[in-house]
Amino acid sequence: MGCHYSTNHRHRKAPDKELNMTDSTNRRAFLQQTAATTTAVAASGIVGAHAAPKSTPKTVRLGIIGCGGIMGHHVRGLVQRREDVHFSWLCDVDPAQIRAKQAIIGNFQATPARQTKKFEDVLGDAKVDAVIIATPHHWHAPIALPALAEGKDVYVEKPLSHVFNEGPLMIDAAKRYGRVVQQGSQMRSCAVTAKAEGIIKSGMIGEVMVSRAWTAETRGVVKPVPDSRPPAGVDYERWLGPAPSRAFNPHRFHVSWRRFKDYANGEIGDDGIHDIDMARWGLGNDLLPSKVSAGGGRMILHGHSSDYPDNMVVRYEFPDGKVMVYENYPFTAYGMHGFDNGNVFYGTKGYMIFSRRGAFSTFLGPKGKPGPTEGREIRGQRGYAEHMDDFLTAVRTRRSTTRANARTAHLSCALVHFGNISYDTNSTLNFDAKAGRFIGNPDADKLLGKSYREPYGLPRLAKVD
Repeated sequence: MGCHYSTNHRHRKAPDKELNMTDSTNRRAFLQQTAATTTAVAASGIVGAHAAPKSTPKTVRLGIIGCGGIMGHHVRGLVQRREDVHFSWLCDVDPAQIRAKQAIIGNFQATPARQTKKFEDVLGDAKVDAVIIATPHHWHAPIALPALAEGKDVYVEKPLSHVFNEGPLMIDAAKRYGRVVQQGSQMRSCAVTAKAEGIIKSGMIGEVMVSRAWTAETRGVVKPVPDSRPPAGVDYERWLGPAPSRAFNPHRFHVSWRRFKDYANGEIGDDGIHDIDMARWGLGNDLLPSKVSAGGGRMILHGHSSDYPDNMVVRYEFPDGKVMVYENYPFTAYGMHGFDNGNVFYGTKGYMIFSRRGAFSTFLGPKGKPGPTEGREIRGQRGYAEHMDDFLTAVRTRRSTTRANARTAHLSCALVHFGNISYDTNSTLNFDAKAGRFIGNPDADKLLGKSYREPYGLPRLAKVD
């Protein structure tokens, strides 16, 4: 996804330190950087991600499932920081993706990772401690649930679920099998977030009553193309998995699968889930919304190869009276408040502009007097390394929770699902949290779950009703 910033805003996109690490960067350098950040955050009176105590080292044996996209970032980071892990398996339906990740691993370990197209091979290896899952969304729960049942801890990329009903199953499985779950919501482990949290909790901007999230980037029309044959060596049948059977189309494969309902959740569930998660964090409640309304459509991307609208506005009302709004637009090269992805937290005494690009600003009182910011020493940090460290520490110590555990992830993913359901049914939704259903809207209820193509569905222990 592109990152676009206003040319006159003080917060520009900072280089991603993890992505720009050289091969000579080692764990000592990473820890030195971490220590410097810890000092800066501690000076503000905030104990955040960097201040967490380190566990006793223990090599974590990893199964890598889904070797495309963000997985390259994860594998490269683990290698460059010289983390105490062993890559036991590389799993992907596309051998080219496996070869690319093996090249990143290089001589990191004495024995090469085993390779497979079948995630079941990974889960059946009793020596594997944990799996990192970065498949298309429709595969997240069908892989994560049996992984938990097999005693594996699970780091799964966002969103945790492809449909709402998968979320409670993930929560239940993590508890039932005593396993660690972490969703890839990295800003929850960032020092910028820790400092912002201290300011919000201090009451400086008062009680946050309304939060806002946005995806404001530029998108171009991608015209449909004819179906064709899958690339050589690709197990396309297994790539489809629980999704409906259909002919191969290059637009419904690597990267661009995000535009189709069979495999993904649209813009709101791709970039949007990051900002929705932080909007919910800033609002400070752990509730599902009681009322949801959404609107959108085709604004400029006419003829675009996608199942989803090119713009969307969703309003969420919560039982405690608080409100959240999510917006996405395809024409905003300038972003909003200087950021392509961000939030505003509106409090009773002021407001905070926050972005997962690693920055925030506060504005206080009736005249919006500028208040504290993230500070130069941590500006641009995004929490990738710290979030993975939070997961690995929990794996080693058997700490029962992580910063983006299954329940935390589900509450945020539910907002994605409810927004899409409201749009798809063209209706205002009233949700009964106790019953887990919408009130008087059977068409919307049907979209809380889905059908799974056999034999790739959910395990029997976790079937959706």
